This record gives sequence, structure tokens and C-alpha cells, in this order.
Amino acid sequence: MKKKRILVVDDEESLCEILKFNLENAGYEVDTAFSAEESLSMDLSVYNLFILDVMMSNISGFQMADIIKKNKNTASVPIIFCTARDTEDDTVRGLNLGADDYISKPFSIKEVIARVEAVFRRTHWENVNEKPDSSLSYDKLLLDIVAKKAYINGVNLPLTKKEFEILSLFLQKQGRVFSREELLKTVWPDDVFVTDRTVDVHITRLRKKIVPYDKNIVTRLGYGYCFEM
Repeated sequence: MKKKRILVVDDEESLCEILKFNLENAGYEVDTAFSAEESLSMDLSVYNLFILDVMMSNISGFQMADIIKKNKNTASVPIIFCTARDTEDDTVRGLNLGADDYISKPFSIKEVIARVEAVFRRTHWENVNEKPDSSLSYDKLLLDIVAKKAYINGVNLPLTKKEFEILSLFLQKQGRVFSREELLKTVWPDDVFVTDRTVDVHITRLRKKIVPYDKNIVTRLGYGYCFEM
């Protein structure tokens, strides 16, 4: 799998190097720039994430973010502000500019890596329409059919194989009612010693794991289950 590319822009050179070293150890490809001006001379379209300091001379991080969002080649690239300015007004301004997260200095490297991973998880499900054949989704609920993983708002769900298959079936045929017999034949085709109660137990467990979308799995008395939009 191709590594995600990150550009760190901060006028503290030592901080840039620390972030570069640790993010590369976490599996990312990282470049650095020590000013907004330097970064703007680079091809920004090759990056998957920008980490920007706010307090930089001449062109601030806020101004650079505005430039990034106005360029059609970089408008969809997520931004994390990483700065000592942590007032409510600064945070609101950063988020209004389209930032995906705002980390206050001083910070731990573990926190930065966790925030980066969270942003990439969120953008994964937000871009589901780019890979319609390998993903199923409803609102912020995403199923990655290839990786066999489920997410809500980018957070991985601990679904079992059977739970994943049931949810996959529901999302493929949203609104269609599946009888218990149909679910048994589809999800448990080779299992002989299973009963209707097995389906009910798995549906109950699945509902608990996909809150707030548990209410979308509706019981049709006398018929079975469906996923309502």
C-alpha cells in the first residue's frame, strides 16, 4: 500500500525534525518546510495531509490554510493546526477555515500520531464515493468490503465475521426485508446446527455495536429484519 504523504510546516526547525522522525516511524512519508513561503513553492497536490503552525512570520498558518482551501488541487486535503495559540477564538477560526483538527502546544508525539490516524480514518469514509465497488455506506457508517472492516465516523467497529456479513447484506439491500431463513442461508450456508434464535442473537449484538444506527435495523414482526434509511 502506498504511504500517506504529510507536509509539516513550522518555523521551529527542531520541532519539524521531531515530527518528521516520529511520523516516519509510524509509517508515513514526511516532508518539512520552515515557512509558509517555502511550502508554497512546493507541489502541494502530492500530499495527503498538512500539519501547519499558526504563528509564522509573513504568511501565517491561517493564511496558508486559506490558500490551500482556495486551490482546487488541494482543497480536499485535510489540515491539522499545531500551535501554541489555543484560545477559543483561534480554534473556531481554524475550524471555520476547514481544519480537521487543532492540537495545542506543548503536545505529546503519541497524541499527534493518534490525531493524524483519526483524520485519515475520517477521510477514508468521507471519500467512499471514490471507491463504490469496494465500500458500502449509510451516512457516517462505512463498510470496507476489501479490508472487511466497519467504521462509524472513522472509528473502527469490533464486528465479528457474521455480524459484518449481516450488516453488509443489509447495506447492499437497504429497505429490503430479510426473513430469518434467508439470513441463515446467506450468512450460515454451511452450518447445519443453527436456528432462528442464532439470527436474533447476532442482530442484538450488531445493534449494540453500531449505535446510533442500531435503530435503522428494524424488526418486521412475522417477516424478519431490514435496514431502513
